[in-house]
Amino acid sequence: MLYPDARLLIFAKAPEAGTVKTRLIPVLGAQGAADLQRSLILHQLQQATALPLCPVELWVAPDTSHAFFRHCSEQFGAALRRQEGRDLGERMAHAIDHGLRSAKFVLLIGTDCPTLSAERLDEALAALEAGSDAVFIPAEDGGYVAVGMRQSEPEVFTDIPWGGPDVMARTRERLKSCRLNWLELEPLWDVDRPEDLARLEHIALDVPS
Repeated sequence: MLYPDARLLIFAKAPEAGTVKTRLIPVLGAQGAADLQRSLILHQLQQATALPLCPVELWVAPDTSHAFFRHCSEQFGAALRRQEGRDLGERMAHAIDHGLRSAKFVLLIGTDCPTLSAERLDEALAALEAGSDAVFIPAEDGGYVAVGMRQSEPEVFTDIPWGGPDVMARTRERLKSCRLNWLELEPLWDVDRPEDLARLEHIALDVPS
């Protein structure tokens, strides 16, 4: 593997109708939104394993017993972990802390960014290996689609307005207060809103059968 001392942590929510991609339900319907969620998860797992980067862990909600996640674990060789925490920040901090117990650095991503390719993951991991305390791939909507850390810093994920346009800006403030050096890679876009679907039409989701 290119980064045997790293871990790639993928956050995913079970593709159940009515519980995922809720902002897209008016356009796609509840089942259509769930089907898109399923495709995005499979696509990201395919990208995560397209290169021999590092061990992959699939951090899921609500729990690891879901049949779809069991299938993903078997197909891609990803260890299953259950997300724990009261909000997204706590869940991310917990996963990163857990990952760093067995790795020198970790990269945490979601499944909403279809352009987060194996090459971009490689770029982020390389930045961590080179010594950056943290690395981020910002999202065009003001959040971020990837965060990598070499040390556990829960404060970076505390009191952040998740889902809003100021996530990355507030995160930069936290990074400064923690006196961390960080690198930001080129921003990418993610699929959250109906207007994002037009861009998705031009992406061939790499979804294995």
